[in-house]
Amino acid sequence: MNYSTLLLRFSAFFALLGAVIGSHMAGAGGYEFKTVHAHILVVGWLSLFAFAVFYKLFTPANKKFAALHVWTTIIGTFGLTIGMWLYYVRPFAIGDTFTTIFFIVGGTILLISFVFFFILTFMKTEVAK
Repeated sequence: MNYSTLLLRFSAFFALLGAVIGSHMAGAGGYEFKTVHAHILVVGWLSLFAFAVFYKLFTPANKKFAALHVWTTIIGTFGLTIGMWLYYVRPFAIGDTFTTIFFIVGGTILLISFVFFFILTFMKTEVAK
């Protein structure tokens, strides 16, 4: 599977998840999920979709760096959004320390993936065929 397809499928997952959470909030009249919902759609759906388009249009010359970008993006997106859910919604009786660290680590991995993408756009790429 190529990176474009992989990122597109994860993007579709986050789009569906965001839509379901938004629908739930509208139906329930409660907005405790609003921050998680927004990040799932912006980071999970839109960012992963944009990255999928990038990999569809361009083939990075440095395959290892591209792999590092793709996997930190996927892991970081799950880490950030699950960490946010644990932190803001508090669905389980988990200690504040664990929840905060999980949230910070997920967000940091995602931030690193954006740095990798920034660097990747300046590296040699070829137009995909």
